[in-house]
Amino acid sequence: MLPTGANLQKIWNGKKTYAVTPHIPGGFVKADALRKYADVAEKYGATLKLTSAQRIMITGLKAEEAEQVWAELEMQPAIGFANCVRSIKICPGIAFCKRGKQDSIKLGLELDKRYHKKEMPSRMKMGVAGCPNSCAEVHVKDVGLLATDAGWNVYVGGSAGSHPRLADLLIEDLTAEEALHIVDIIVRYYQKNADIERVGQFIDRIGLKKFKADVLAEFYKGVSETTEPLVSQSAAGEKIIPVAGGLTEGTLVLGDKITADSVISDIIRVYPQTVPVFRSFGMGCLGCPSSTGEAVQKAAEIHGIKVDEILAALNKVI
Repeated sequence: MLPTGANLQKIWNGKKTYAVTPHIPGGFVKADALRKYADVAEKYGATLKLTSAQRIMITGLKAEEAEQVWAELEMQPAIGFANCVRSIKICPGIAFCKRGKQDSIKLGLELDKRYHKKEMPSRMKMGVAGCPNSCAEVHVKDVGLLATDAGWNVYVGGSAGSHPRLADLLIEDLTAEEALHIVDIIVRYYQKNADIERVGQFIDRIGLKKFKADVLAEFYKGVSETTEPLVSQSAAGEKIIPVAGGLTEGTLVLGDKITADSVISDIIRVYPQTVPVFRSFGMGCLGCPSSTGEAVQKAAEIHGIKVDEILAALNKVI
């Protein structure tokens, strides 16, 4: 079991080390908080690491130290669970940058307040850039907002990592209020219709034309709120047959026993009630293409878990 609010970072000679990462909206941190970081890292012999999500990770901790660190920091964890809005990356915008076109900080912090840690079908990352230089990397974010002289351009479906995808332009020249409105539509549409897949994978599966048509129709008040989901979704514990076109075509079928060679994305598609089991063993990144494409055996090795134990727990709930 993972320590509260910690991530397993490394296993070396059988010893596990952990990291904690407090939430820092937009990467803006006060001097007194930095002093806390330094004091805690020094006390526990840990290392401070700047992350790509504009946060400061404290890594190299023992399991028993992680919860003590949270008490001393008096901060909140950056990530509650894997399949949620994990980060909203924000550039300095007009407040601090000579190239800024719009107020990216105000818009980005509002998005952070609305969506940070909000549950999603898979992990979601957002970016808000105050000029076309795109320091917030909006083209590799699930939802990206890019400022121009005319307003905000909205991009969808970007991702980096092991399955990179450039985002698609959805709409241009919006006001800040309009940008917030369409992000809300995108989020609700994705929550309602997506399988366990990133926004880009969802778009590739249903087609950009349909995604744009549905989202923009609601933006322009062209559809009702009762649009039927595109993909049948199941409540926890309900068994479903794999859906073609998602993360995997599905080689596992209902009634099969889960083995060491079973792929995680197949398992959670056929047996969604296994999701809490994976999480209880510290496998939180169930929306990550890398992790979901792995077999149980490989994932167990990476997380330092005995494969027989997790297989027994998984098969017990199906």
